Amino acid sequence: MAFTIDRPHRRGRAPRRLWRGTVAALAALLGSAGAVLPAGPAHAAGPGQLVYITNAGAGSVSVVDPTTGSTTATIDVGSAPTGVTLTPDGSQAWVANSAGDSVSVIDTATNSVAATVAVGRTPQSVVISPDGARAYVVHTDSPSGVDVIDTSSLVVTTTIAAGSSPDGLDLSPDGGRLYVGNFSSSTVSVIDTATNTVSATVPVGNAAGLAVSPDGAHVYVADYNENRLSVIDTATATVRATVPVGSLPQSVAVAPDGGLVYVANRGGNSVSVVDTATHTVVATVPTGAGTSGVLADPDGTRVYATNTFVNTMSVIDTATLTVTATVPTGSRPRGLAMSRAVPPSVTAIAPDRGPSSGGTTVTLTGSRLTGTTAVTFDGTPASGVTVVDDTTVTATAPAHTAGTVGVSLTARGRTVTAGTYTYQRYAPTITAVTPARGPASGGTAVTITGTGFTGATAVAFGAVPAASFTVRSDTEITATSPAATTAGPADVTVTTPAGAGTTSPADRYTYTRDTTRLTAAPLLFSLPPGQLNINLNLSATLTDTTTGRPISGATVKFTVGTTTVCSATTNAAGVATCAGLCPVVAVLLHLGYTATYNGTPALEPATATAGLIRAS
Repeated sequence: MAFTIDRPHRRGRAPRRLWRGTVAALAALLGSAGAVLPAGPAHAAGPGQLVYITNAGAGSVSVVDPTTGSTTATIDVGSAPTGVTLTPDGSQAWVANSAGDSVSVIDTATNSVAATVAVGRTPQSVVISPDGARAYVVHTDSPSGVDVIDTSSLVVTTTIAAGSSPDGLDLSPDGGRLYVGNFSSSTVSVIDTATNTVSATVPVGNAAGLAVSPDGAHVYVADYNENRLSVIDTATATVRATVPVGSLPQSVAVAPDGGLVYVANRGGNSVSVVDTATHTVVATVPTGAGTSGVLADPDGTRVYATNTFVNTMSVIDTATLTVTATVPTGSRPRGLAMSRAVPPSVTAIAPDRGPSSGGTTVTLTGSRLTGTTAVTFDGTPASGVTVVDDTTVTATAPAHTAGTVGVSLTARGRTVTAGTYTYQRYAPTITAVTPARGPASGGTAVTITGTGFTGATAVAFGAVPAASFTVRSDTEITATSPAATTAGPADVTVTTPAGAGTTSPADRYTYTRDTTRLTAAPLLFSLPPGQLNINLNLSATLTDTTTGRPISGATVKFTVGTTTVCSATTNAAGVATCAGLCPVVAVLLHLGYTATYNGTPALEPATATAGLIRAS
């Protein structure tokens, strides 16, 4: 059975007059070709890439995530949109509205129409110059031609006459030549974009879609009614070969490496795969009813084809040349374009330096930062990553050893170098010492609070090193106070490879004198008759009551009343013992003696008394 297909130079008006009531019947005849495959990821496309699909029957553009196969946005444009292309920076999608005689300019950041430009009658296809400065729109109906639009002012600056019923077009890689397929005149016009004039005309078949090879050496033209692919040598502007393909070929896509050409066969409901070296069809992939548009993924792993009559997009695995998924679209899908996955860009980091302890809030500015999921410093994730807007992200720098490191940002699956950040060693600061006082004998557990303690090599109380210390964190150290030779304030210092902590009233530790105790025992004496002086053997024990330890090397003086009997130095057990003569009168008058320790700058003084007991 034969079916009549609308000719591509009129296809912009097809939604109003073609295939009314026949879509269901056609799908039934084609069997499974149009069936939607089980849901699931379409394929692992490049990070951040999206496919823009024109829906001629709905006046809209579907934005499809090829990774998940889901439609992320549907954008209303003009009437019967057909061709679509992305600007080199990916910021805009330009859509030819074939029944609206206009071009819709979509802002891809917001997926909304930013502008509409009036063009000639029945525009079919649109391409953008490599520098993004000009858009070329082919319009089919008389007076036909190619409108040249200044993309900054959105003004049509000139119209270039081509052949009859021009349909498809594409640019050479350098943008110097524009190739236009003319359906009714069965030619391809070669236009010099510097002069906007036709430099050559190449006879072909009823030219529909066409595509230029990545090296610019060939143009591949879908000859619609001839069911073939014409291969033009761009150096000679002649047809080098023709390749039979499927029925009613409508559009063409070239693999990124130029080795294969994919042809969408609208009447054959398939995609022909052509080897460009041998000019032969190496595979025919069944797709869906009315396969119209075809697009090769930039990574070369997948091909996408729109099936106009069953409202789907087929995803073809180029390794197996089989359809791996079928994605629903809008009504009568036609053209396709893939975003170029323009990566995020960071132009500044502020501040660009901070302490090695981390904790600095860093602001990254640039463009396309929406969707940022991570910021890393030398591979270490930052905390508190916050997207302020599309141009600003803030993050908290992690701790790192001193030095300059690279900073990376990840947004929409793309990781880019953001710049460098310098970690600096700052001398530590001390803000508090707890407790702030303790005995001169040392041994007090002291908590030191401040900043920059990581890597501390020494802690001192005055000039004396701490008995021990432990760095708990960059902001806390615990230390054991050493013994002091004198009571009073002592500066606490923390030393790191970056220097010593700054002295301030907050970091002082006050040593207090240890309390002491003297213990003297009563002395039993005998008084020989007729003697004026008596020899007394006196003893006392000196103890540091703060520590409970005996005090050695201390001088203890023994007196009876105002009479000094003797002085002695305490031994290791804290005992002072001495003997001396004392007037009998003083002994009998006081019947007791006093032991006195005068103390030191670190020890409190102490006294003790004991009785002198006369033996009977």
